[in-house]
Amino acid sequence: MFSKLPSYSVASWATHYVSMGYELSDQSERAPLESFLTSLHHGGMRVRCFAVFLLLSSLAFADIVEDVRTALVQRNFAAADSALQAYRLQHGVDPAYLEALSWTAREALAANQLDKADAAAKQTETLARQLLQKRSLDAEPHLPVALGAAFEVQAQVLAAHGQNAQAATLLRHALVTYGSTSIGPRLHKNLNVLTLTSQPAPALATSEYLGSRPTPLSELRGSPVLLFFWAHWCVDCKYEGPIISRLSSEFAPKGLTVLAPTQLYGYAAKGEDAKPKDEIAYIGQVWQHYYSGLQSVPVPISKTNFTNYGASTTPTLVLVDRKGRVALYHPGLMEYDDLRAAIEKTLSN
Repeated sequence: MFSKLPSYSVASWATHYVSMGYELSDQSERAPLESFLTSLHHGGMRVRCFAVFLLLSSLAFADIVEDVRTALVQRNFAAADSALQAYRLQHGVDPAYLEALSWTAREALAANQLDKADAAAKQTETLARQLLQKRSLDAEPHLPVALGAAFEVQAQVLAAHGQNAQAATLLRHALVTYGSTSIGPRLHKNLNVLTLTSQPAPALATSEYLGSRPTPLSELRGSPVLLFFWAHWCVDCKYEGPIISRLSSEFAPKGLTVLAPTQLYGYAAKGEDAKPKDEIAYIGQVWQHYYSGLQSVPVPISKTNFTNYGASTTPTLVLVDRKGRVALYHPGLMEYDDLRAAIEKTLSN
């Protein structure tokens, strides 16, 4: 029966995963799935068939994630806890259970229930480490999402209590162990949120690019710089683009420089696997079509830039002041008024 399985690209499987009802809100969430699917794609037939079986089994049992998230959208923590308890009695602790549990931590944090968030995050981490004694982190997509969220929530709870140093230490320790896994970028992002502001902006790799050659940050001292980290698949980036374009036109006469770093993801149009040169061509098409107001902005292409800036969320917006220090580090969308205020503040300093 396995010989009749269809051949899907990495991104096509990711699209299928979304179609089953599971959100991949940013690269932090996409990375674990894509890491697993890449290993599937490059394995032999027997390995690939077994991996497909594991993935489909994972999806079948992942209804607990949807059930818990549905309850949490309504802030019904009791219903979420009840669903988790019932699932654990029937299936035990598995990766899907832990991802669902991690969502209770995230939603409790959003509701400012810090003790509940911390307890759920710590329980997720403890149980995940127990599973990791017999499996690798990226063997399937649920466990890395759960563990990444566990570290993220614990760090944010510490920060909410004013314990930024302890939060940074927690993330650095996690990076020592998991920095080379799919959750590495997520850990870097959270560490940068805590520590990157007021620090020297990391240099950008600029050997590969679209448009005009990017000027190194070291040569832009004296001028504020806005970095717009984006991805060709990113819907939120397309929303942010016109905002960046408007602000660029408004503040360029006052010295603002805009750079738009991106990276390769291994696929292009319709989620089809792509060689680097083909994906670069596709990135150029997306940039020209959706970002018409930013055609004069250089586009460095490098995974290193995303790693150094922890840009696992796209868009990620970084403002660099006249002295080359990070004045703003913001994963996610920013509305026009908020970003404009941040630029004005940076220009005035």
